[in-house]
Amino acid sequence: MKMMLSSLILLSGLSFATVACSPAEESVKTEEPVPSPDPEPTPEPQPGNGRTLVVYFSCTNTTKGIAESIVEITDGTLHRIVPEVPYTSEDLNYNNSSSRANREQNDPSARPAISGEIENFSNYDVIFLGYPIWWGKAPKIISTFLESHDFADKTIVPFCTSHSSGIGSSDTDLHELAKQAAWKQGQRFNGNESKETIKDWIESMNLNVNQNSNVGAFNLSKGENGKAPTVRLSSGYDMPIIGLGTYSLHGDVCVNSVKAALASGFRKIDTAHIYGNEEEVGQGVRESGIPREEIFVATKLYPNQFGNPEAAIAECLRKLDIGYIDLMLLHHPGTDDVKAYKAIEKYVAQGMIRSIGLSNYYIKEMTEFLPQVNMKPVLVQNEIHPYYQEKGIVEYMHGQGIVVEAWYPLGGRGHTAALLGDGTISRIATAHGKSSAQVILRWDLQRGVVVIPGSSNPDHIKENISIFDFELTAEEMEQIAALDRNEKHDWY
Repeated sequence: MKMMLSSLILLSGLSFATVACSPAEESVKTEEPVPSPDPEPTPEPQPGNGRTLVVYFSCTNTTKGIAESIVEITDGTLHRIVPEVPYTSEDLNYNNSSSRANREQNDPSARPAISGEIENFSNYDVIFLGYPIWWGKAPKIISTFLESHDFADKTIVPFCTSHSSGIGSSDTDLHELAKQAAWKQGQRFNGNESKETIKDWIESMNLNVNQNSNVGAFNLSKGENGKAPTVRLSSGYDMPIIGLGTYSLHGDVCVNSVKAALASGFRKIDTAHIYGNEEEVGQGVRESGIPREEIFVATKLYPNQFGNPEAAIAECLRKLDIGYIDLMLLHHPGTDDVKAYKAIEKYVAQGMIRSIGLSNYYIKEMTEFLPQVNMKPVLVQNEIHPYYQEKGIVEYMHGQGIVVEAWYPLGGRGHTAALLGDGTISRIATAHGKSSAQVILRWDLQRGVVVIPGSSNPDHIKENISIFDFELTAEEMEQIAALDRNEKHDWY
């Protein structure tokens, strides 16, 4: 049979190996050379509750089965790519060198027309893209799809189905058609792949596939003064979008500030090794009377700890003494930062640390760093305030599915008074009957930036989380955006 098939291939002028897949997905039960196309395509998208779109092209429904499993796992929306001119059995006859599928695959410019459109395409963050392997490549109708949409700020996850062929370069060959997207490495499945295997694959990528996965747009309507809404991190954990920063807080002042913040409704506390107050933060958490599982605690490793990260992580766990750490960051780039990050990854796998992130990493640093690690950071924490807005960096991080958090949201050491006294901000504050600090924090949240203002004053702490009973207008947001001076107030 193999010899006969090889002879047919040679006679037809095709040069692909006998292990390659047919123009349609090879069934796990048969290797018939002329597959039967699905006579009843289902182009209508099936809506889900998340921000994940599962798009697939299928002639024999093998890819459809995998796509449906992905939809079930991610609670995504399903959309089938349907050609305007359906493929017939003869179109898919790979023994006929002049069949439609052969002609299209041999023509670099072939772009089969697609029937139907995807509604609200801009709302989706993660696009799973499925297709059968046709001689080691994706069918040209996939090229049509990619060139028909804007994939800026989106993540594309390709997957293919076949009996014997791997995904090969079929996924990377597509990158050129959607350069603006963040591409994940593709995965090949057979037709009867278990749902557990598919789920493990999805979870290994730390994707934002949940309902709250839009890290750049918080649902502020769910917030109340004294109770901040949360954002879903790519690790699957929910994090409050406002927290207490503890830089420069020490001793009883730190303990009492943490307790005052938690009593006022804060549920996120930020500390770091270099702050020298992890023990006090842990004490404040333990003495607050708030259940540990309701509190989100973040800390950071400093570069002088990167050389022996296991010992540094153990020290953090010991000093905090709160059972586990919700989020650990690298404080800023340094020698052995990849080594330290990978050590944190091991603790994440063990459950001692729940999420992992970075601080003071910008576009250049991030693009160099990401290919070297296994888990994408869930958050990056940088200096951000009205005089230093990092607009391009915020956009880039959000496009990567990374939450952005502002330290120094009120200007920082020696600059807070000037920022709070800014004429534009003061006028907006007066119009809303709020303080300048409240306006700045609200501005950050409305642009999708988490804030961690620091304070030891119980009144100011309470004021900082009372920002959910007003909203800045689009004009006011633009007025504050116009204050950007690219004026950095610290060296990080």
